[in-house]
Amino acid sequence: MSDCGCDKARKDLEEYLRNEVCKTQHSDITEHLANCPECRDEALVATTLTTVIARACKETAPEQLRDLVLSRLRAEQATHH
Repeated sequence: MSDCGCDKARKDLEEYLRNEVCKTQHSDITEHLANCPECRDEALVATTLTTVIARACKETAPEQLRDLVLSRLRAEQATHH
């Protein structure tokens, strides 16, 4: 792989996980992750975090919490106008 050390793999990790890198880069990063436990662990953490956040975004907040957040946002907006 041409210059795909840890710095390069980590720099492009988010795009790699979203399949937004070219095929050559994708292959290079895949190869790097296969041979580097530290970067592979970082990729696993990023993937897990993305999954947890996506799941949390689909859940509805309790009505009391939602009302409290909205009232505080309105109060904050009122002080800035």
